[in-house]
Amino acid sequence: MGSRDVTERYNELIRHQRRVLEEFAVKEIGYANDLLWLYRAKNLEIPNDEYRAVAYFKNREFLRKPGSLTLLYQMYWRCMAELPEPTRENSFDLLGYRYMVYARTLKEGGYDV
Repeated sequence: MGSRDVTERYNELIRHQRRVLEEFAVKEIGYANDLLWLYRAKNLEIPNDEYRAVAYFKNREFLRKPGSLTLLYQMYWRCMAELPEPTRENSFDLLGYRYMVYARTLKEGGYDV
C-alpha cells in the first residue's frame, strides 16, 4: 500500500473539518431552539443580541456567510474554557450569555450585515 498524495491528505483533512463544523451547527441549532423555548416558558422577551444569534442558526445563515461558522466554533471553545461549569441553576444564564457573545462576534467579524 503506497502513501497517499498531498491532494488526498488535504481532502481528508477538509472532510474532517466540515464534519466537525456540521456537527457543531446541528448542536447549536438545537441549543437555539432550547433558548427560545426557555424564554417562552419564563414569559420573558429575548434580548435583541441573543435573538440575532438564535436567528443566525435557525435560518442557517452560516451557509451564506463563509467563515462565520468557523469563527463561532472558535468562540464556542473559548467560552467553554472561560465560563464556569453549567449547573442546573446557571445553565439558562450561560446559554443566553453564549448567544450574546455569538452575536457580538458576528458583528465584529463583519457577518452581521
